[in-house]
Amino acid sequence: MTHTQPASPGPAPAIRRRSGGRALFSVSEEWNGATLPALVRANVPGLDLAAWITAHKDTVDELAHRAAAVLFRGFEVPGAEAFQSAMNALSSHVLDYGERSSPRSEVASGVYTSTEHPADQHILLHNEQSYTTNWPVRIVFGCERAATSGGRTPLADSRKVLARLRPETVARFERLGVAYVRNYLPGISLSWQEAFQTERREDVTAYCAEAGITAEWVGENHLRTRQIRPAVRTHPVTGERTWFNHAVFFHVTSLPEEVTRGLLDSLPQEDLPYHTYYGDGTPIEDDTLAEIRAALDAETRSFAWRPGDVLLVENMLSAHAREPFEGPRRILTAMADPIGDFDTNGRTA
Repeated sequence: MTHTQPASPGPAPAIRRRSGGRALFSVSEEWNGATLPALVRANVPGLDLAAWITAHKDTVDELAHRAAAVLFRGFEVPGAEAFQSAMNALSSHVLDYGERSSPRSEVASGVYTSTEHPADQHILLHNEQSYTTNWPVRIVFGCERAATSGGRTPLADSRKVLARLRPETVARFERLGVAYVRNYLPGISLSWQEAFQTERREDVTAYCAEAGITAEWVGENHLRTRQIRPAVRTHPVTGERTWFNHAVFFHVTSLPEEVTRGLLDSLPQEDLPYHTYYGDGTPIEDDTLAEIRAALDAETRSFAWRPGDVLLVENMLSAHAREPFEGPRRILTAMADPIGDFDTNGRTA
């Protein structure tokens, strides 16, 4: 199998183009005391991000694969339409948000608000839709309005997270995979109608059959699903192995302690809105969950949003999260490059 291998480690020299002696933009692979994300900064006002990406696509791709995420700052991105144009310049196949696990609102074709989750709560590190069979290889975020305080989007390099785990932990997950059990319960979790974007039970049943999901209709408005997915995946372009799953994110103990306690006191375990197991159905041990959380924490990096910022995340190379925040905050997001578009040589169809 032929792959485009990442460049040798270490920050590359800054890249600049000049007009009349002034640098139009600069690229920094180490800034703010970290290398995640890399930074592309427009140094003159009015540079159109979509046009810049179109002219420098190879640079963007190489940087994204090496750094796992790229922050574009200082470019002209006045709103949802400009963000959509930048997204289209990055990727030719923008995805709709299917098999949903959180509420969002669509603001333009393929462009959504980021997860509409209470502002005072954390959203833990995760790789977008890793529990599906056709996840996005790339996610893009755009800042229309930064929070008054907090609200950062932490990142963690999934290659480095994998390297921090004990070989025996990785081996067990590779052998068994991760089992995801979800219950769509009115008033407790997303309804099946919202998650699958349909009012027809037969549509859900057909989708689940095609996606390798076991679907059980417990009641008229109660759907239980179970799917087994790998915990470690290989990036289709770089050939690197990464920790790519929702094993911790969907585990009931990852909720705030009082929420976990309330759910376990009021529901049988098989009815929990979200829960994870090893692929053979056995519980994931507390010390293993702690090990994974420690690896994620050790690799977490973050930056403060500025209006107009656009963040490209290589979904299979970097997990992302959200901090609690105060004040109005509006972050747009779009997903692209479904894994099914890539052939065995890392090329898109």
